[in-house]
Amino acid sequence: MSVSSPKFDPAKFRELLCAAIIMHELPFRFVEYVGIRAVFAYLCADVPNISRNTAKNDMVKMYKREKERMKFVLTSIPGRVCLTSDLWTSLATDGYMCVTAHFIDANWVLQKRVLNFCFMPPPHNGVSLFEKVYKLLSMWGIENKIFCVTLDNASSNDISVDMLRTQLKNKKALVCNGEFFHLRCCAHILNLVVQDGLKEIDVVVQKIRESIKYVRGSQGRKKSFYESVKQMDLDGKKGLRQDVPTRWNSTFLMLQSARSYRRAFQHLELTDYNFKHCPTGGEWEKAEKIKKFLAVFYDATLVFSGTKYPTANLYFPQVFIVYFTLKKESDSEDEYMRKMADQMLVKFEKYWIEFSIVLAIAVVLDPRYKLPFIDWCYQKLYGYASSLQYLKVREKLFALFGEYVSNVSAPSISSEMAGRATQETEEQYANEGSFFMMQEFDSFHSMDMGRQAQKTQLELYLDEPRVDRNAKLDILAFWKGNEFRYPELVAMARDVLSIPVSTVASESTFSVGGRVIDQFRSALKPDVVEALVCSRDWLYADIELAQSQLEELTEDIMNMNINKDEHMEDTSSMGPSISSNPVS
Repeated sequence: MSVSSPKFDPAKFRELLCAAIIMHELPFRFVEYVGIRAVFAYLCADVPNISRNTAKNDMVKMYKREKERMKFVLTSIPGRVCLTSDLWTSLATDGYMCVTAHFIDANWVLQKRVLNFCFMPPPHNGVSLFEKVYKLLSMWGIENKIFCVTLDNASSNDISVDMLRTQLKNKKALVCNGEFFHLRCCAHILNLVVQDGLKEIDVVVQKIRESIKYVRGSQGRKKSFYESVKQMDLDGKKGLRQDVPTRWNSTFLMLQSARSYRRAFQHLELTDYNFKHCPTGGEWEKAEKIKKFLAVFYDATLVFSGTKYPTANLYFPQVFIVYFTLKKESDSEDEYMRKMADQMLVKFEKYWIEFSIVLAIAVVLDPRYKLPFIDWCYQKLYGYASSLQYLKVREKLFALFGEYVSNVSAPSISSEMAGRATQETEEQYANEGSFFMMQEFDSFHSMDMGRQAQKTQLELYLDEPRVDRNAKLDILAFWKGNEFRYPELVAMARDVLSIPVSTVASESTFSVGGRVIDQFRSALKPDVVEALVCSRDWLYADIELAQSQLEELTEDIMNMNINKDEHMEDTSSMGPSISSNPVS
């Protein structure tokens, strides 16, 4: 048996093998597996056997090559770079620092690249963190390209970011003298707020938790419960979810799943005398209130934790809804809801006061919202005292834009062309009075055009009608399409929209636990861990992004087909239609 293929290239084989180890996170000893070597030998008798050490060395060479390529990418992007940084721990309790760059490339695609995943020995204080980060920025050659750093709320981060800001300010490397340099992780803040409010769980949550535990306690109980589900004609495929104390989102999902089976639980209470935890009708209503309340935080956290789309422009609308909900529930007649909202409101307002205005600027750069949305939000929150907040945002918006304004003047019409145009105009009017009357109009129009020409690109953008708020807008495509109209404003939008409002993906956001490196990587040397983590990110980030976009496109197409089918069903139920066009 033979396989038709080009001439075997040992170097190419080793490169592909190394890439597979990185992509699939395989152990280096994979190349020494007897079964794998047998497969290779069957495909080609000339395949050289390599050791785990050789595979590791090949991986390090690939890492160094990709690192040089990454340096070129960072130095050639048109805008600035935003950073996130967080700490990880191995199973051996070794500390690692992960530094990630976020930027919008020349094709207006949001990119996220892990720059370093480096060993971080104690102490993990502010000075040590600053020294490490600044050394890394210098190594990458991007210390003059940083726009914003997003970090969680550790006190050591506050110290390190202040030192980093001072260092970069001395180099005159920051926009607006570093005023918008530091951003606190918004998802982390929401997590702290909700955890504070859920310290005292209401009795109804306890009852639902115990009810689910009871049902899942034995096969017999499960069978009885699903009989109740059938009796109540409910969908049994949704299933029940048990919550986990350290993940508040699981409490929300538990309440959401239990709500669908309310009548089944009530039926089980009638048929199973040992089932003692079923909530009363009033308690189910309270559970629904708690679920709706937590849904606001759940939705906001998912939005903040996105990595495939800009999140900076989505912050202000989401936080406004959260703040407004907290204020509303703090006046609730329900004592538990009021107490929970009050606890959360105290924590929330502590961080709201310190929130970065650059995130208000970001929503202004969303053509669906602009400045009127900021004005409306502050009026809803503060009433007559809102004007100062609004004017502050407007002032900072124009100050930031001033950093991007160039001194390039617009081309003017030559005097020769202007003279020729005047001569042609005079010949059109035989009556001298008519000519001077129309000249007065020209003068009036020139004044109007002069006022228009004096407007900045930012003012022209703000004067344009807003895009429909319900439109499914690709904000990066919008600004890409305006590169020639508003080049200075587009440069500002590119930097602002690259700001990540969260340091973590959604699956990590809801947990109060730290980030832990898996068992395989914990057994490796720190430099090898960094090479593996970074290489995988650099080599396959674009592939994963393309796969994500394909999945989104497929979902859109499926939704479109479903809507089309529903429309066809609706029209068919109305009876046959008469077509004006004959069908051949």
